[in-house]
Amino acid sequence: MAFTVRDHYFHKAKKEHFLARAIYKLEEIQKKYGIIRPGAKVLDLGAAPGSWIQLAVEAVGPSGLIVGIDLKPIEHTFPKHVITLQGDINDRDFVDSIIREKAPFNVVLSDMAPSTSGVKVADAARSALLFERALEIALAALKPGGTFLAKIFQGSEFHQLLAEVKKHFEKTRVVKPEASRKQSREIYILALNLKDK
Repeated sequence: MAFTVRDHYFHKAKKEHFLARAIYKLEEIQKKYGIIRPGAKVLDLGAAPGSWIQLAVEAVGPSGLIVGIDLKPIEHTFPKHVITLQGDINDRDFVDSIIREKAPFNVVLSDMAPSTSGVKVADAARSALLFERALEIALAALKPGGTFLAKIFQGSEFHQLLAEVKKHFEKTRVVKPEASRKQSREIYILALNLKDK
């Protein structure tokens, strides 16, 4: 059931020429934790329409690199240090080729969400699968000390997946940004300092 709630953040994004209101979620996390630094290499999963890339471009500066992937085309024109690719994160050959060519990354971001059905249990299960795949990609693509930030819907798999993240990273935080809609079950797991394998 897709609908657009034209709230404060929606109008703010339009006014400030951002591609989506989702930018304010990342902005809040960036202000608090400083996860994207100048010169960093960032992999953005589920990047369309590109608002998180807009923020990351400013944060990494011209010496950084951002790779954005989505099932949908990312049509916005970005600076030269941004690569946008259309493809499926479950296509292992596609993802492996990106990791081979561009890794290691300092940061892996995922704002991926399933197409929602309105059935909370089913939607949470699908969100958990996307999160799990994003974590798998992050573990393959990040350099030691790297950062992983990903969305997940609260559901029965949440605590198990959080425990899995904690095995691989020194610190984890569960974050619900102000810009997340109050009725939304989305939260973000922020994982800092990937342990050396």
